[in-house]
Amino acid sequence: MKRLAVLLACAAFALPITVRAEEAAGTTKKDTYRFVIVPKVVHPWFDKVNNGAKAAAAALKAQTGANIEITYSAPQAADVVQQNQILDSALATHPDGLAVDLLDPSGNRASLEEAQSQKIPLVLFDSVPPQGMNITYIGSDFCEQAKIAARRLVKLLDGKGEVAIMMGVPTAPNHAIRAECHRKVFAENPGIKVVAEGIDNDSIETAQQQAASIMQAHPDLKGWVASDASGPTGIGQAIIEAGKQGKVALVGLDNMPEMLDMIRSGVADSSSASQPEMQGYWSVMMLWAQATGAPVPNYIDTGNAFLTKDNLPK
Repeated sequence: MKRLAVLLACAAFALPITVRAEEAAGTTKKDTYRFVIVPKVVHPWFDKVNNGAKAAAAALKAQTGANIEITYSAPQAADVVQQNQILDSALATHPDGLAVDLLDPSGNRASLEEAQSQKIPLVLFDSVPPQGMNITYIGSDFCEQAKIAARRLVKLLDGKGEVAIMMGVPTAPNHAIRAECHRKVFAENPGIKVVAEGIDNDSIETAQQQAASIMQAHPDLKGWVASDASGPTGIGQAIIEAGKQGKVALVGLDNMPEMLDMIRSGVADSSSASQPEMQGYWSVMMLWAQATGAPVPNYIDTGNAFLTKDNLPK
């Protein structure tokens, strides 16, 4: 009763109440943390995510003295069964945190729920949470990223012509959002007709094969957009092989070296790019914050960049 009376008196006179360090959010401390990063598939874009995660680990060690171990484990193919096997194996080792890029919100849900039931810190990167799940997620505005690319293509074509969309992995939230927002932009322009949509499953080789087949089936095709980082490289290869440079416009996605080279050479006009290193960096920072008991935001927007020949480094 005496403690309660003191608290009430402090409140009445708006006096500050001292909070002991052990009660403060974000003050739980360990000497070592192990965070697991699980992307969609083996791919250079995700290597950039891993580089960002390692940079965050180095920064945390420099600032706190704690050893931060990053375990990066990617499925060999964009297959939700493979990804869930990796997730479940990781959960069995009770890591200090888990960062995931979802291949299928429904298919991944059980593994995410298991992580939450074990109270393992969890973040999503380059993705959005399954419906009804409260998970911090990190990435760009996927719809706006797609709209930037689609609007650029419409402008290049003077608002008329046949176009195609490379969809990536249709079940992946970010790919699905981008594809739908491409469609919305094209639907707003009556002179633009979407004649085909390819599925590359985040494979450059598959994207090249799909693009070649689509351009053969639609000889009047005037332009391409993509919903993943593999699509533009495969499309560009198909454009070169078909001798359609300057005849078929390509507005790409992301900032892979191959994408930048295609812009420099004129195979592609431009690219709407997310920032994978930042996604890896802030994934680790959010896992560490959760592991220390600190509050974290629902969403971190790492932004998009629009890349053209004029603003690329030489």
